[in-house]
Amino acid sequence: MLVYGRNVAKEILQKNKKVEKVILQDGFDDNLLNSLIEKAKLPVIYKSKKEIDHLIDGLHQGIILAIPDYKYYDLDTVFDEDVVVLLDHLEDPHNVGAIIRTCEAAGIKSIIMPKDRQVGINATVMKTSVGTLDNVKVVMVSNLVNAIDKLKAKGFWVVGTTLSDNSVDYREIDYSGKIALVIGNEGVGISNIVTKNCDFLAKIPMYGTTNSLNASVATGIIIYEIIRNRK
Repeated sequence: MLVYGRNVAKEILQKNKKVEKVILQDGFDDNLLNSLIEKAKLPVIYKSKKEIDHLIDGLHQGIILAIPDYKYYDLDTVFDEDVVVLLDHLEDPHNVGAIIRTCEAAGIKSIIMPKDRQVGINATVMKTSVGTLDNVKVVMVSNLVNAIDKLKAKGFWVVGTTLSDNSVDYREIDYSGKIALVIGNEGVGISNIVTKNCDFLAKIPMYGTTNSLNASVATGIIIYEIIRNRK
């Protein structure tokens, strides 16, 4: 996996994570990063800005690290948690990264996502999550409904987020038990089959002309309501 940007590179290098190689823009002049790279004795390749622009679709700030792909956790590692978040086929890596960052800030340690039609842990997710991936377990499953069934068997109540007619204000739900919060796709929300397998359906009231919120914003609002109710 290629990750980029000075903050992400600094985080990885300072934590002595495995780095396979470093690609730097000609004339790269960050003293701290250069020192960390030299100290780690990493192989460095220098390229022009134009060449690096072709490698990365994003603001690379003159540095790219080649690191091993993210290693996902197994589902059974989350069964002892009190709150987990499930992502139902999110497509925007910025949303996924922001959700990871919000979960870490709220002390939620586990996120579950499906293997297909879902943004996985890529460079943009890592950059957006700003170093918080080390404190959050991301689980990838073949089938989200099967994962929900296993969570229910372990005592979780499943709360889906949707603006459907049979959903209730998110503040009216009892979050005192073990909670699995499902966040839906940015365009179509949670799927029908997932909706049918939820114990509760929650909505955030809209008071303006906007009829929905960004997925990561909605996640933050409900997560902190869950945390507030558990204090």
